[in-house]
Amino acid sequence: MSELVPGGNLPLPGGALAVRVPGPFDVCALVTDDSGRVRGDADFVFYNQPTAPGARLQGDTLTLEPGRLRAGATRVTVVVSAAEPGTPLARLPVPTLHVTGPQGRTLARFAPPPSQQETVLLLAELYRRGGGWKLRALGQGYADGLAGLARDFGVDVLADDTTTTAVGRAPADPRRDGRARAVGRPQRQPTAPAPPGPAAGGRPPTAPHARPAPPPDSAPGPRGVRSGIPPARPASPPAPSDPDGVLALVNSTRAAAGSPAVALDARLASAAAGHAAAMAAAGRLGVEGRDGVSLHQRVTAAGYRYLAVGEHLVSGPRTPAEFIDYCRRTDQARRTLLEPAFTHTALAHVTDRGGTAYWTAVWASPLTTEGLARTAAEVVDLTNRERARAGLRPLAVDRLLTTAAQAYSADMAARAFYSHTSPEGSQPWDRAAAAGSTRRTIGENIACGQRSAAEVMDGWMNSPGHRANILKPAFTHIGVGFAGGGPSGTYWTQLFGA
Repeated sequence: MSELVPGGNLPLPGGALAVRVPGPFDVCALVTDDSGRVRGDADFVFYNQPTAPGARLQGDTLTLEPGRLRAGATRVTVVVSAAEPGTPLARLPVPTLHVTGPQGRTLARFAPPPSQQETVLLLAELYRRGGGWKLRALGQGYADGLAGLARDFGVDVLADDTTTTAVGRAPADPRRDGRARAVGRPQRQPTAPAPPGPAAGGRPPTAPHARPAPPPDSAPGPRGVRSGIPPARPASPPAPSDPDGVLALVNSTRAAAGSPAVALDARLASAAAGHAAAMAAAGRLGVEGRDGVSLHQRVTAAGYRYLAVGEHLVSGPRTPAEFIDYCRRTDQARRTLLEPAFTHTALAHVTDRGGTAYWTAVWASPLTTEGLARTAAEVVDLTNRERARAGLRPLAVDRLLTTAAQAYSADMAARAFYSHTSPEGSQPWDRAAAAGSTRRTIGENIACGQRSAAEVMDGWMNSPGHRANILKPAFTHIGVGFAGGGPSGTYWTQLFGA
């Protein structure tokens, strides 16, 4: 079984799939093509309309047969909301997705980051890629409920909010925020007009600087890190001992594939040992232990701040040699084992009372100023390639937007939240102004869990709201932020301005 994080994906076998979300939730599904828009009523499966070609909803379980979906369907988005209408998801247990395949074999589990003010959550999507289907974990929410859903999918919501109809069109610009992850702000007027109402998506007008702007190199960042950017060379403790000869096994395998050698790191070893012990105590594999602490949080708490990270969570092997042999034989694990970008590693295992060994391997490369700049530049380059394909002018890098974006990614990782709205209530335009920006129009994309610039851009371009920001003709400038840590492992921010 795979434990997914937001943005993670998994190939699916052929045949019928069961998607279950237990708890006090309403489950529904939206069937779309590559445009991401429903065609009509039959594309919306919910409690009042529980069947559609290839889809059937019964209680908390959605059964899908991708081969029987209507002609042209390439995506099924699984949506949850509170069974009691209007209830914020933060008041309920975290909605957890369980996916089983033919013969009842468990394929995947996904628990998104805890919600805040959202009332509707896009939990996951099944999408066609080539000749097969894949599952992608989402965790994207809407604070304004079905109105936000309408904006992205063309679902027409009647005024009394008791009936929902899919008609292939959206109402006029409903307000969307919270965990929707792709937001924009109306253009500021040169003079302060009357405050727009909430239905128009506005906010009370402010001066271009909502509060005094700090110098660009002292924008707020977590735990005293200026602008969220670390020193160029993080201090490294002495390498741990290697009585089992793990490093020789790892590096001989990497050398045979042409990948550079890695070194053992005491900080990663501490995190790996702590996480293996947590899994053994819980009796199950998982990115988070019963204490709610993720492996990535253990890594950063040990003092290792990373630019790239990978992990193997495995039960069963009796020796390090058996563990490495498993990694060699398994496609995804082998890719991680051989990833050229990694420079450090650690491996630990703890055996539970029943004799089952729980293994944690961590692979990482340290976060440096140069590496961070290189990653941000790659995101900008990929963004501008997409704009060029659409016939749009490229975006220029803006230093102040970069400061704000980097500080926000670092803040989300450090304080373990994921939302366009910070815990203090600030919005993207507030953060841009606080960094000193006077740009009149601001938009933001955020993402978490993706392990590379290419992966995060692929996710954004496959989401209507994010894609709209990337391809908005009015935007002229961009800033990019990245941080590792938190429950999801990685946090990305694009801040657009005009």
